[in-house]
Amino acid sequence: MTQDLAAENRRLREQLAQLLAQAEKNQRILQKHQAFDLQFISAGSLRELLDTVFDTFASSAGLHVVTLTLLDPDYDIRRILVDLGIQQTEFPHLLFLQEEAEFGELAGKLFKPVLGTYSEELHGRVFPEPIVPPASVAILPLVRHGKLIGCMNLGSDDTKRFAPALSTEFIEHLASIIAICVENVINTERLKHIGLTDPLTGVNNRRYIERRLLEEIGRSWRQSYALSCMYIDIDYFKRINDRMGHQAGDEVLRGVAARIKAELRLSDALGRFGGEEFVVLLIDTEQVDAVNVAERIRLGIAEHPLVLLNGQKLDVTVSLGVAALDTKARAEDVEAAAQRLVAQADQALYRAKEAGRNRVIAAG
Repeated sequence: MTQDLAAENRRLREQLAQLLAQAEKNQRILQKHQAFDLQFISAGSLRELLDTVFDTFASSAGLHVVTLTLLDPDYDIRRILVDLGIQQTEFPHLLFLQEEAEFGELAGKLFKPVLGTYSEELHGRVFPEPIVPPASVAILPLVRHGKLIGCMNLGSDDTKRFAPALSTEFIEHLASIIAICVENVINTERLKHIGLTDPLTGVNNRRYIERRLLEEIGRSWRQSYALSCMYIDIDYFKRINDRMGHQAGDEVLRGVAARIKAELRLSDALGRFGGEEFVVLLIDTEQVDAVNVAERIRLGIAEHPLVLLNGQKLDVTVSLGVAALDTKARAEDVEAAAQRLVAQADQALYRAKEAGRNRVIAAG
């Protein structure tokens, strides 16, 4: 009887010890979850969130690699990166796809976390070369308002780290937090950008171009690359407003802005400077190449009539002045260099107007 009681006491103590150990483990897991949540939620900008995902979280979680794949069909997020001065080379594990089909075989599985041994065929799109393939992976679908916005991809050197039978409670929770944070920081950056956007044409406004010009001049001097500026004016725009009304004039402004934008790279900047005038900053572009771009813009507008909402076709032309940043002007401050560059492009535009319009003139 005494032996039975002693055995029962030992069993109860072992159970109690196991319960205490599990409680401590659960507490540590909970604290870790909360720590990760706070790290992500506290990110106040897109750069901070990306730093947290790729550096802080990856290190804290003991992961071999973390990638983040975002669906960006209209290049909205990539334009935000450009506006923020973030080079994609800074975050090589940030990936973009145009549509879900580009996930390949993985696309049909992204209704829940995908865990298991790494497979090039299944996971290669989210761990592309030159990333060293991990041993096991966890693909976390990021969903907002019932729509897939991307996925966060965790890779480990441990083949057993992300086994298919592993509980996905924490991973699902992590995915929901990341999805919310991604959406929030992107919307925050968009709100900031609204104040720098021309509401009529949807391109940047003068304030944005003036700010961006200062940044690009400083960067071009530091990194020794060329910078060109293009000043564009719609020919006889007042006649269009007077004869056809301001609604037609607004349509022309939008149409011309769209034609200009179509000839530019993602890294370039287009802004409406006021009235019927636009300014373009061509990054890492010599003046001779900027003239070629300007000529493509001129032809793209002159040779294709704009079709107004009422179906009427309207022939429109533009005049363009082009100037390049003077590399010898580093002795002056950035503001003076910016004013000089825009003034040179504006003077070249004036000469194009005087020469008969619908032409490109380069400064110098």
